Formats: sequence, C-alpha cells, structure tokens
Amino acid sequence: MDRNAISQIRKELESCVGKRIQLKANKGRKKTYVKEGIIENAYPSIFTVSFQNEYNSSRTASFSYTDVLTRTIEVKVMSQNSQNVNNIAL
Repeated sequence: MDRNAISQIRKELESCVGKRIQLKANKGRKKTYVKEGIIENAYPSIFTVSFQNEYNSSRTASFSYTDVLTRTIEVKVMSQNSQNVNNIAL
C-alpha cells in the first residue's frame, strides 16, 4: 500500500475531528449501511466515529485508514445545514 495515500487520508480526517459525517460501509454480499455520526478522534492507525441511534444512545465504532483507501467505507463530510455533503478528496 502507498504510505503517502494513507498519511493523506489521516491528515484529512484529523482536520475533520468534531465534524458531522455520513459514513457508508460495505459489509459484503451486497450489504451496505449508511449512518451519520461525528468523528471523535484520529489516532495513528484508526479513527473513531460516534453514532446516535433512534433511542438516543450513542455507539462508538473504529475504522482504519486502509478501510477508506480500499473503499470498504466512504466518508462524506456534511455541511452545517445538513443538506450539502462534501466528499473527502482521496
């Protein structure tokens, strides 16, 4: 894998800490899910996202930067009014 691409993804996600995102994950066998959450932290190997469900309980999930590189997940940064969605440029 290209280390420069992973470091670029890490830098872009570090700049988005605290922002609302839309995450689309591929779970295999044509199963995908789309959720909205907030990027909590960006660590050297992973980043964490906090999700709220319909019962107002939060769940934190972690993803690696290679998930973004291999397009297992897609991260889109949402604007303040929640209508516009901006892709993270990879």
